[in-house]
This record gives sequence, structure tokens and C-alpha cells, in this order.
Amino acid sequence: MKRPSRSRERAASELFAALYPRLAGWCRRLVDDDGTAHEIASEAFTRLWARWTSVAEPQGFLYVTAANLVRDHWRKLERERRAIRRVTAEAAVSPDAQPDDPSVRLLVQSLPDRLRVPILLHYYADMPIREVSVLTGRKEGTVKADLHAARELLRAHLRRSLDHTR
Repeated sequence: MKRPSRSRERAASELFAALYPRLAGWCRRLVDDDGTAHEIASEAFTRLWARWTSVAEPQGFLYVTAANLVRDHWRKLERERRAIRRVTAEAAVSPDAQPDDPSVRLLVQSLPDRLRVPILLHYYADMPIREVSVLTGRKEGTVKADLHAARELLRAHLRRSLDHTR
């Protein structure tokens, strides 16, 4: 791996000193959390450093990157809010699930981790397959196959449960 030149490191260090506080403050106003704002600002600088030689306008790159990361943060918060509302609504509808109740929630809980995690992320947290793939460290095709296998297991469990109740 090639070592960055001293002048490149100095220029990056000067840019960081000049822009980081302002960028982090801007992010703070958008996300209303110091820790998240600093994570976003740091990530923007990390992405700039990775492309340092090919970026013509570093300040613009930093702000566009930070804006995209803020947008991703907002989307994540909205998915979490929807999931919480959904879970709260489910709890209000059926607060006392019976042990032999063939509810989907209980069946999902009984799935092995390998299948349960993608189901929870994709269907309950409303994440696209691409994002589930990134979060789980699996290829998209593997996530799709796991989702299919989980649905088939759930379908079989529901059929058996319904056959026993007749």
C-alpha cells in the first residue's frame, strides 16, 4: 500500500481543522444529537480522504456527503418509528397471546437466527433487501434465499396449526 505524501496529509489536516467544527455543527442542527452529528461529519471526511486525489471541490463533497448521510439517518429513524408503531398496535390488538396461538409473531420468534434476522429487518423494520444484505454481511441472493426459506417454514407451521384446530 502506498503511503500518502506529507503535503497531502498536511492539506487534509488543514481542511479538517478548518471545516470539521462547522460541518459537525451543521449536522448537529439537522439530526439534533451531538454523537450522531460527529459520526456523520467524521464519515464524510473519511469518504473524502478515500477519494482525496479525485475530488475537485472538497468542501462541496463534504457537505453533499454529509447531507446524504443525514438523509439516511432520517430514513432509519422513520423505519424505526414505523416498526415501533406497528409493534405497539399489534400489542394493543392481542395483548395476551396464548402459548398455542399460531400467530406469525410467535412463529417468527421460533425461527433460527439465520432466518429470523432477515425477516425482522425486511418485513418488520421495512428495510430493502440491499440494506439487509449490508447489515447482515450476506450477499443479496443469500438474503433473498433466506427470506424465501423463512416464508416457507412459516407457511408450513401455519398450515399445521390450522389443521390441528379443525
